[in-house]
Amino acid sequence: MFENKSKEEATKEILNSVKEYYKKYMVKPEYKDGDRISYASRVFDEKEMMNLTDATLEFWLTSGRYTDQFEKQLGEYLGTPFVSLVNSGSSANLIAFMTLTSPLLKERQIKRGDEVITVACGFPTTVTPILQYGAVPVFVDVTIPQYNIDVTQLEAALSPKTKAVMIAHTLGNPFDLKAVKAFCEKHNLWLVEDNCDALGSEYTLDGKTYKTGTIGDIGTSSFYPPHHMTMGEGGAVYTRDPLLHKIIRSFRDWGRDCVCPSGVDNLCKHRFDKQYGTLPLGYDHKYTYSHFGYNLKATDLQAAIGCAQLEKIPSFVEKRKENFKRLRVGLEGLQDKLILPEAVENGNPSWFGFLITCKEGVDRTELVKKIEAANIQTRALFAGNLTRHPCFDQIRGTDAYRVIDDLSVTDRIMRDTFWVGVYPGMTDAMIDRMAKVIKESL
Repeated sequence: MFENKSKEEATKEILNSVKEYYKKYMVKPEYKDGDRISYASRVFDEKEMMNLTDATLEFWLTSGRYTDQFEKQLGEYLGTPFVSLVNSGSSANLIAFMTLTSPLLKERQIKRGDEVITVACGFPTTVTPILQYGAVPVFVDVTIPQYNIDVTQLEAALSPKTKAVMIAHTLGNPFDLKAVKAFCEKHNLWLVEDNCDALGSEYTLDGKTYKTGTIGDIGTSSFYPPHHMTMGEGGAVYTRDPLLHKIIRSFRDWGRDCVCPSGVDNLCKHRFDKQYGTLPLGYDHKYTYSHFGYNLKATDLQAAIGCAQLEKIPSFVEKRKENFKRLRVGLEGLQDKLILPEAVENGNPSWFGFLITCKEGVDRTELVKKIEAANIQTRALFAGNLTRHPCFDQIRGTDAYRVIDDLSVTDRIMRDTFWVGVYPGMTDAMIDRMAKVIKESL
């Protein structure tokens, strides 16, 4: 097949074949009324498959040129200088938190027993690293219809042990960054933005508009298939701070002190002439560890897909906004039975989903059953109230965590709230059918 062909010619032929394969076998049939409407799905074309094949043929496998390209392009999109690709959004949250435990941060280092303000209404991996390290999450209630942290409770959550705030932008809707950032600056606290459900969301602060995830000290993203873009499994950690970036890379790359990328030796020209810890003078710097780290890198196969997806992000974000707006209009007139979502002031959400809270007299479970029976997928707002889950059974009632007030709004969301999708693969017909089914199910 490849006789008398150069490697470049053979590669081009293979990639053209992949392109034709996509067009013949991978294009989805048009939506027909009554077809299953998922809450999320991958949206891709031949470019992702060609990039993946190209990376496969190169067979570098671990992080390489596609990783470098992805980190650069994501940084340009977000407007932040330092991006580290990792293997999942959960790993991104783990690294973001663990970075703040580094002794390189001196008096601002988070130690075991220190407190981190967060919310119980969200996804567990925003909180898991805090608990597993031995710090103390302090749970604050949220608001409806924004579904984000109730900033009026921040001062009540503060104690002499508070070191950070770590919270997510719920389903693309930014939390009140103005209030939260001001609180963090007032009390010299770290701010970690879990941006896993909000890639492309924006927030205007002091007259300047930023992408969410870049206003705090560290931001995180997830590239799991339902998210704003995908590489199958994958995530990212980003920051504007060079020291935090150095620590992030160390925790991601086994805890190494060395900053040489994979496949590169002695970038600093001092691999064998320094002393670290109580190691012998000249011990190999490539195997010197300044943190108790992990290997949480993604592969170049994932990064190759991500590079193609990044090209589509602007159009994905706009389509999510259009779908959200169309569904919002389609559900007008139901405010006597349902609470519809609202964007935060100063925010421009890249919506991940459309949240709905049932008012008194409407049974959420029965409504969801009817919607699901009509072939429309629904989701709860993740954990609802994380502190009520079995993972808390062994620490419930202990000092492993604190709760501010009674989390009554969080409990209401657990009982009365659900959401449906607005992902960019949805057509107007799909959005209209969802609105029609929800109306008819009440």
